[in-house]
Amino acid sequence: MLIPLIVACALFMENLDSSVLATALPSIAASLGESPLKLNLAITSYLFSLAVFIPVSGWIADRFGARTVFRAAIIVFSIGSLLCGLADSFWTLVGARTLQGLGGAMMVPVGRMVMLRSIPKSELVRAVTWLTVPALIGPVIGPPLGGFLTTYLSWRWIFWINLPIGLLGIVLVSLYIPNIREEKVPPLDWRGFLMSAFGLCGLVFGFETIGRGLLPDAAVVSLLVVGAIGIGLYLRHARRHPYPLIDLSLLKVRTFRAGMAGAFLFRIGVGAMPFLLPMMLQLGFGMTAFESGMITFVSAAGALTMKMAAGPILRQLGFRRVLIANALISGGFIAVCGLFRPETSHALILGLLLMGGFFRSLQFTSTNTLTIADIPGERMSRATSFTSMMQQLSLSAGVAVGAMVLHATVSYGGGVEQIRADSFMPAFFTVGAIASLSVFVFLRLPADAGAEVSGHKLVAPTQRLSQGTPPRPDDTGPR
Repeated sequence: MLIPLIVACALFMENLDSSVLATALPSIAASLGESPLKLNLAITSYLFSLAVFIPVSGWIADRFGARTVFRAAIIVFSIGSLLCGLADSFWTLVGARTLQGLGGAMMVPVGRMVMLRSIPKSELVRAVTWLTVPALIGPVIGPPLGGFLTTYLSWRWIFWINLPIGLLGIVLVSLYIPNIREEKVPPLDWRGFLMSAFGLCGLVFGFETIGRGLLPDAAVVSLLVVGAIGIGLYLRHARRHPYPLIDLSLLKVRTFRAGMAGAFLFRIGVGAMPFLLPMMLQLGFGMTAFESGMITFVSAAGALTMKMAAGPILRQLGFRRVLIANALISGGFIAVCGLFRPETSHALILGLLLMGGFFRSLQFTSTNTLTIADIPGERMSRATSFTSMMQQLSLSAGVAVGAMVLHATVSYGGGVEQIRADSFMPAFFTVGAIASLSVFVFLRLPADAGAEVSGHKLVAPTQRLSQGTPPRPDDTGPR
């Protein structure tokens, strides 16, 4: 389990960066003289950069070797962190965050690919658990650490703390990560890369700028049109190309398709949480960044407590039951945050955030494992690139949806200076409902989906008859 722990160092750095930024966002906005709602582009620009460059990460790793690419990615991410801390304007910060995203796009997917190629499927749940436990330390300490640095030092230090972590990662990767590479690598699908990049650029930035006043309305419409055309051209191109950059044929695998679609909807809801919750506590409740961080870290603590329970839960109930029930439970915990008010008991808020983090983390572990459960080893690099791209795109969409609903609520209520705690209620309700919609995807899974990975054993039809229980139509027994 050494390789998952090393990959987790990269996840730790990435998650720490995201969680401390969300806590410090109002302070950064005040320092740069910008609206906090406008500054959410600093979050989405990073997630967008990940979505654009992740698809090519698998090909680059196969071509140049996993260790070489992984190490270079950490260096690029660290340089981006340094530049973020030196930023003196809104657009400088956005540009530095985009550079960070380029490093992150190569860092985490390549590390996951190395792990998945070296571990048997029966050990995947355990490996994913070990991979994510250290990475969850970032969100646990991120909010209070980011709040402390922002309140008592400067928001610039939230980026500079990545530098020693990056240095440690470079050393560990150089010593222990094998330089896995393919002997025969197909040519890079340059046309597919450009089409997908233009499509994602247009859609994400067009969606992000709706109603913000950053661009004229005509420019926003043009971005959305260009994005839709780019994605349409790529879909047509991918059907004809022998080695497409984004392998759409993976969607023919039932568990992969269900995991991707369900996780996309669920992550829209979860992706908005790090943006909405700290802003509500600071702008709506009047808390300092440090006080806000001491509350929001509880969600990550709840996620950390779940990791050791994921294996036994999936083994006992199976993927289908867990994903269906948990989608509704987690969506409810997201929505209930919209009911928080300054007079609400802090103990109640902490308890709800702790339980919400537990169930969201269980959903993440389940969908991440189910998605790759039936993918053969030779297609793993493309599968990890595909899933990582969609994960980051859905998180970006979550921040954009939350910000758009909040912007509309605030504009209707009289402007940014009128932000109150109840201004956030429509946004939390919206993203919570979107997360719950993933239940309709998981309802279509067979009862034994991913049983080889989860270890869940169904009662065979013959046993049910002997027990006096009629077999279900979809009951095929254990695989």
